[in-house]
Amino acid sequence: MDSNGIDYSSWSSEKLISRVTALEEQLRKANEGYRSPSASTSSSARSQSKSSQAARYLNPRKYSTRLIALKVAYLGQRYNGFEYHANNKTPLPTIEEKLWKALMKARLIFPTDPLITEGELSWEGCDYSKCGRTDKGVSSFGQVIGIRVRSNRPVVEDISDALSGNEDGATREEFETAPPAEVDDFTSLALNAASMDEPPSFRPIEDEVPYARILNRLLPPDIRILAWCPAPPVDFSARFLCKERRYRYFFTHPAFNPTLGADAIFPASVDASGSKLGRREGWLDIQAMQAAAKRFEGLHDFRNFCKVDPSKQIDNFQRRIFHAEIREVDPSSEPAAYISSPDFYEYSPSPPSNGHLNAEAPNRNTLTPKLYMFVLHGSAFLWHQVRHMIAVLFLVGQGLESPEIVSRLLDIAETPQRPLYEMAEDAPLVLWDCIFPREGSNSREDALEWIYVGDQPSSDRPKPVKGNGKFGLGGVVDDVWKIWRQRKMDEVLAGMLLNVVVKQGKDGGVARTGVTEQGKEIVRTGSGKVYYGGDSARLRGRYVPLMERPRMESVEDVNSKYAARKGFRQEKEPRDTGWRQVKMLSNDSVHEAPTE
Repeated sequence: MDSNGIDYSSWSSEKLISRVTALEEQLRKANEGYRSPSASTSSSARSQSKSSQAARYLNPRKYSTRLIALKVAYLGQRYNGFEYHANNKTPLPTIEEKLWKALMKARLIFPTDPLITEGELSWEGCDYSKCGRTDKGVSSFGQVIGIRVRSNRPVVEDISDALSGNEDGATREEFETAPPAEVDDFTSLALNAASMDEPPSFRPIEDEVPYARILNRLLPPDIRILAWCPAPPVDFSARFLCKERRYRYFFTHPAFNPTLGADAIFPASVDASGSKLGRREGWLDIQAMQAAAKRFEGLHDFRNFCKVDPSKQIDNFQRRIFHAEIREVDPSSEPAAYISSPDFYEYSPSPPSNGHLNAEAPNRNTLTPKLYMFVLHGSAFLWHQVRHMIAVLFLVGQGLESPEIVSRLLDIAETPQRPLYEMAEDAPLVLWDCIFPREGSNSREDALEWIYVGDQPSSDRPKPVKGNGKFGLGGVVDDVWKIWRQRKMDEVLAGMLLNVVVKQGKDGGVARTGVTEQGKEIVRTGSGKVYYGGDSARLRGRYVPLMERPRMESVEDVNSKYAARKGFRQEKEPRDTGWRQVKMLSNDSVHEAPTE
């Protein structure tokens, strides 16, 4: 019996089910009365707000734009190179894709391509240009791009008077329907033409959008904007105005893990008396590599030091190398050298005799393996050129080739076709810097005025530059430190594990087989190893010198076969003018395609 005096014990199952159904309906109606209309309305409003915010359109006509240059740094191991290729899905994203997404999310660019779909990239209307096109796995600490971005500069609201006096005859309708690049030009005309009693209060650096700070918040931690240039040359092209590109390729010495004991010693060179000098595998002849590197300097044909791309139909392989050398990396200056600066020392409450309120500098012993780098400065580079050059230097360093091999490969009369050999690995290669000298100058110094992250304005400007985010929480240094420390811990743990493995066992890992000594001459038996810049060497049989190896097809044959397959005409006149004519198979029209 319930509280109402109803006895359910005598009810049939059908009657009980009917009663329960009725009570549930009553409860449902009662609950509807207790629902808050304001809460429901608020939830609906929030949902509509998010929907409208996601679909919000930023009208480019309400903003002025400016052409700037950005200096970009990135670690390339997680990316499929810098350049994005439409209709070519890659297993890893590209640097351009990440830059595009950050620029779009920050509403800094206004592409004008009406056919662009989600997931695609289009730089149309952005005056976009890039200096280098690094390959998969290659890093850069000085990549430069040019791009037209949104600006904080005020737009004149009433421009009818200014535009009516425009020499080009631009009307308000033309201004309102113009793409962003033209809107910026029209706005500049309006600002110049409008009568003002006082100059505009907008300062082009202090009051500008903090481009670096905004983009660094949106980009992955291994892609950083280091600086921006507020006033690049008119019609700036990061590709064509760059007169020098600087690369560095890093390697350890020894280059790979040598076998311990006499088993890894082989005759690498001959001294002045004619005696063979033994060298342990993995250890490179740095002096021979330096002598070979110097032979690259000057204007040469590098067809034997690159991979030919027939789609570009290149027939000029001459490139100028300004500087080439093998240089030891000074541990007191790099890498992560700033941790040796006095401000980084452990704090000491009592100042030492030198007057600094810090303890002594941390001990940075220069233990092996040492770190070296191949430093290369040139006007421009062919596809995979740097990696082919260092691959040959590694062969010289291992005593497998003499420094003269560089001159013989640069001599097209002697070596018109490239011998078969592997290029070096991608990971140690860095596009270090891109140089834009002043137009008409013979200087090789960069003339672009960069505003680096954390820079302060000149002394006549009291307000600091926006986007000061170099040190401290959220700064670029803090972001890069996190990456460095993570990789440092990987290095430390791997090194500790290496020590543990080597020390285990009876002989401590030392092998003493496969070699006999006959006086001063050291004779090695068995197969050797060849190093190509990776984490380890590769086993090989008898080494075949480069000049004795099979040759690849000539550049002319590669280009001709590709041209024939694609239907290119081979008339001499179009080739001399730098153009090839492509005959379309579907009709008789001729499409002209430029070549480099």
